[in-house]
Amino acid sequence: MATTSQPLRGKTTCKKIFWAVFPHACFILSLVIYAFLGALMFSHIEGTREVTVSEEYRTFLQNLTCLARKLSDNVTENEKFNDDIRELFNTADPVWFINPEERWSFFGSLFFCCTVFTTVGYGNTYPVTRIGKYLCMLYALFGIPLMFLVLTDMGDILATVLSKSYNEFRKLQSKILASKLCSGSTCSKKNELKSRAQSKIVINEPLTIMEVLRSQSGVKPVKYRNVELFEMLIARENENTQPARNKSMERWSSCPELAREKTVSRVIENFDKIGKELEKLDVPIVLMVLVIFVYISCAAAILPNWERNMDFQEAFYFCFITLTTIGFGDTKLEHPKFFLFFSLYIIIGMEIVFIVFKLGQDRLIILYKKVISFCAEKNMPSKKIYPK
Repeated sequence: MATTSQPLRGKTTCKKIFWAVFPHACFILSLVIYAFLGALMFSHIEGTREVTVSEEYRTFLQNLTCLARKLSDNVTENEKFNDDIRELFNTADPVWFINPEERWSFFGSLFFCCTVFTTVGYGNTYPVTRIGKYLCMLYALFGIPLMFLVLTDMGDILATVLSKSYNEFRKLQSKILASKLCSGSTCSKKNELKSRAQSKIVINEPLTIMEVLRSQSGVKPVKYRNVELFEMLIARENENTQPARNKSMERWSSCPELAREKTVSRVIENFDKIGKELEKLDVPIVLMVLVIFVYISCAAAILPNWERNMDFQEAFYFCFITLTTIGFGDTKLEHPKFFLFFSLYIIIGMEIVFIVFKLGQDRLIILYKKVISFCAEKNMPSKKIYPK
């Protein structure tokens, strides 16, 4: 029996783990599928568009050639040339200098989709066709809530990990402090007192039959014999101690296939608990800011390995602007397909920033309540005590 019960226990634990991880995996998988479908859509629409030479582009080239002919060796004239060329390029459209097939490849389109539903929006890549613009609005309309749902769900996981690790650290710190403060003599005295208290055993005399019968309200000892009375007492005691039988539990134990409703209810409970752990999180905000600084510093040390136009400071600035979803677009990526492998880093970093914003919001609300209560107490009229 022991050999057969162990595989069953292993299967049940695997099922429990599967149904616990299933909702979180569904959110992440749905976001990945949504990003890939968007990449296929935008690469087909924007990558295959026809490049037409407009009149504005022709006039731009004509003005550029005229300015190039006026270029001379005179320094004063070249200063005027720099002003003219700056004004001319300010009127230029960046789309004129972009090859759609290179910019809107699958990896480029996937990078664009990630910037859309994460609300980063660098501004370097944007749809040009009218159909692409309409689909971009529709894509963001469903992608942004899905991304926020993934952020909230994964934020619960990070919140539980951070809170448990912080609580364990505090417990370990308190134990170390207690061991330092507690000397050998005082600890030995406390242990002796505990052992003496545990060694004292209180022995009470057993109750008589009449006392037991008096404690039972519905039993009359006059009409029953002793054997019947004991049987009634044992039956009543068993009714009080045994839990209520559940017919559904009997069906699940006899036929495991009927337990599907239970697993479905567990999955629904997991969906209902999304966002609850963030409300329970109580970690110092200074610690979270330190975690963000270390997290961004690690990425800033790795990113310049494939982005040669960045140093540590520029990469730190770029990662901060990305994780906070500001996305100015002033720092461009030469190899966005390599940065896509860094997408997991972006999502986890946005989770940490989201948790910090949540903690900061809670602290600001508490501070705001204290200020309001303090101002209300100051403005309250003082009670005058009149003599009798």
